[in-house]
Amino acid sequence: MSDSVVIRQATVEDADVIARHRALMFAEMHELAPERAVELTEKTSHYLRVAMPSGEYVGWLAHEDVAPGAILAGAGVQLRKTLPHPRTPPGVPHGREAIVLNVYTDPAWRGRGIAEALMRRVIAWAGEAGVHTLVLHASEAGRPLYERLGFASTNEMRFTGTLGAAPAGLGTGERT
Repeated sequence: MSDSVVIRQATVEDADVIARHRALMFAEMHELAPERAVELTEKTSHYLRVAMPSGEYVGWLAHEDVAPGAILAGAGVQLRKTLPHPRTPPGVPHGREAIVLNVYTDPAWRGRGIAEALMRRVIAWAGEAGVHTLVLHASEAGRPLYERLGFASTNEMRFTGTLGAAPAGLGTGERT
């Protein structure tokens, strides 16, 4: 990463930029229909304006030293408590997990090490903040970077059916 690029912690005033990055990220991964981009951006910005002051969301942004208002890239984490787990340190009542979100670099700035620098900042912060588990959902483009930084695929699965509806072949009773 160039010495002319600066990474700083995001503030609530950056909520709209982070929200725009989030929509662009999902659009690039073909997970966001164009007609839903405005809604996602607005909902994300609203969420961030509450979650950032409370510490539930922490983010970092990269900009050129000479142009602090022109954001080149960003990354963030959402903190959540988890039930005690074998990886929870002794003497700690519950786990503290952070999920990495909103890792996005403007296309003109890709391939310059900015995302890696942001992720290294996230990893360092997680250790300093007492996070016990750091997870993320990787796009195909991001997977090589995350693997290089020490992330590994896990056994996590995602339900893709309709929540609240019993999967086909199962009744509504508790027995299976």
